[in-house]
Amino acid sequence: MSTNATSADSSASLSVPTDVVSDAFVAPQPQAARRHAQLRRQLLSADVICGSITGALAALVTGLHWDTLPVVALAIGLGWPVLAYVCGLYASDDLRTWASGVGEAPRLAVTSLLISWPAFGILAALHGPHAVRGALFAGAMTGAGAGLGRAAARVGLHRVPSLRQRTLLLGSGAVAKQLVDRLQRHHELGLDPVGFIDDDVHQPGELGIPRLGTLDSLSDLITFGRVDRVMIAFSRASHEDLLHCIRVCRDKGVTVDIVPRLFEFLDGARSIELVGGIPLLSIQQPALAPLSRFTKRALDVAGASVVLLLLSPLLLAVAVAIKLSSRGGVFFTQQRSGRGGRFFRLYKFRSMKVDATVLVREDGAIVKRPDDDRITRVGRFIRRFSIDEAPQLLNVLKGDMSLVGPRPLVLAEHAALSEDWQTRRADLRPGLTGPWQISGRSHIPFQDMIKFDYQYVAGWSLARDVEILLATLPAVISGRGAY
Repeated sequence: MSTNATSADSSASLSVPTDVVSDAFVAPQPQAARRHAQLRRQLLSADVICGSITGALAALVTGLHWDTLPVVALAIGLGWPVLAYVCGLYASDDLRTWASGVGEAPRLAVTSLLISWPAFGILAALHGPHAVRGALFAGAMTGAGAGLGRAAARVGLHRVPSLRQRTLLLGSGAVAKQLVDRLQRHHELGLDPVGFIDDDVHQPGELGIPRLGTLDSLSDLITFGRVDRVMIAFSRASHEDLLHCIRVCRDKGVTVDIVPRLFEFLDGARSIELVGGIPLLSIQQPALAPLSRFTKRALDVAGASVVLLLLSPLLLAVAVAIKLSSRGGVFFTQQRSGRGGRFFRLYKFRSMKVDATVLVREDGAIVKRPDDDRITRVGRFIRRFSIDEAPQLLNVLKGDMSLVGPRPLVLAEHAALSEDWQTRRADLRPGLTGPWQISGRSHIPFQDMIKFDYQYVAGWSLARDVEILLATLPAVISGRGAY
């Protein structure tokens, strides 16, 4: 392994305050283990509180007397966490579990169904006149309440500085730069990139984080630098050198993440197969059979209808506010590129002044700025929470769009697509939300957004659609990239 580190690199990698070094030896438990233990405790607290409140309300719905409320509250308050543990709702230690509860939604739904049976037994044993109704209420409320409580627990933990992981990158090329950008953009992951190491630096000064030395510095950085996690993002180092780095991390109890080669095409990877002891990532072909298309369309129609019905009072208020606050119409329409390259008229609430012009960069991307003076006061608010996109539910009902899909491109963006693979994004209807929406919206560069769309289409599944829909609400509330 290379030993030609400069003195500046060496001093950067080993110049650590004594109190930090002391903390590194006082706390033998890895940071990842500590924060996941804290997460489990917070999730347990949320589950106990949710189960207890649901139990008391279920007793009232069943028609039981007030003096039985503590009994039912205690039974479900303790029974729900036990069932959640059995169903694996405390078992995962991966980044997605820490950042969001979207991935656990299927298990949460199954656990909600299971809790209704013991709830029925308890309510029936207490001679409740409406035990079935109470049990169904308990199942629905525990699922919804636990989901909200767990989300609140995660939001609270994401704000605790001591639970964030100091992340060291191994590599210095374009992929490393992309990884730094993603980590800094997605604060909810709890990973702070503190620096990188590499023997042969690809792009000096472009990563935005300091170089802390060569690969030889890894062991000392972990020991004295409080490095909690190492991410390998491509390097010109030899296979043997990278293996040695992974062994160093494992020996010191530090989590290692590896960006796989051809990662742009792994969105459809669903399993790892072993062939003679060699692990293989299997990339499944997307199932775009007629039944799958019908199911996706049925989800679009049902979902858009329900959301329009629920949001109708809000949408009416927004329409009135737009009309009263600025001259011009309530709606803004624009030609967009749809499925198969066909164009359609997209509906939005007007958020700009009527005389505003659309600015487009050379690569075809629309220019958006947080301080754009073309945006009205009402427009700034509805953009912040993506309410301006709500009329596109009408496009979904018409069949021009889907709830989930590639971003609907304006004509200039569509004309900027030059590669054959980029046209694959038109295999599916454009979506009201999609991978670009939950990954940062306007913070995502245009070319990255096109790659996200391609990966989504190439690895499409109905489960992925449901996952994106569940992740959209937190993304909208956070307001990342909304301007």
